[in-house]
Amino acid sequence: MTARALFLDRDGVVNEEVGYLHRAGEVRFVDGIFSLCRTAARLGYRLIVVTNQAGIARGYYSEEDFEALMEFMRGALRAEGVELDAVYYCPFHPEHGVGKYKQEHEDRKPGTGMLRRGAREFGVELSESVLVGDRCSDVGAANAAGLRQAFLISGTETTVCGGDYRPVESLAEVERWLVERGAMSHG
Repeated sequence: MTARALFLDRDGVVNEEVGYLHRAGEVRFVDGIFSLCRTAARLGYRLIVVTNQAGIARGYYSEEDFEALMEFMRGALRAEGVELDAVYYCPFHPEHGVGKYKQEHEDRKPGTGMLRRGAREFGVELSESVLVGDRCSDVGAANAAGLRQAFLISGTETTVCGGDYRPVESLAEVERWLVERGAMSHG
């Protein structure tokens, strides 16, 4: 059985978007994230967060702040029976970055660096993997990396994204898709 991954954007997918989130007290989990992750793990998906963190690039908070917040979030997810396999983040921004953070980087979505790293580190087959995001850059990364399916949660982007993706209103729709595919591949 080849390893596959459920790649999750963080802000707007795992937690509600609050704009440069870096405090534990501001974390609100998106409806359905615990159930989606538990179901995906049961179906054999690795759970990997891939997140652009322009707030680090802009100097709004540090990498240490980000790491501390992720420790808190991982603990909260663990309490719900969800264990993340990895959290990858891109602290760079080509225009708004400060100092060493002002640069183009393959990890910055729509770049595929974080997805390829997941494939490398976990032996994940990208063509069998899926991504859930809320921005066109998420769709772009998923398409460029050859993922099987990209899901775009509606409500964040004001324009229609280019590329190949399935629009969804909720994480429950993604969970249903995974369950239906799981039943088909083991049937």
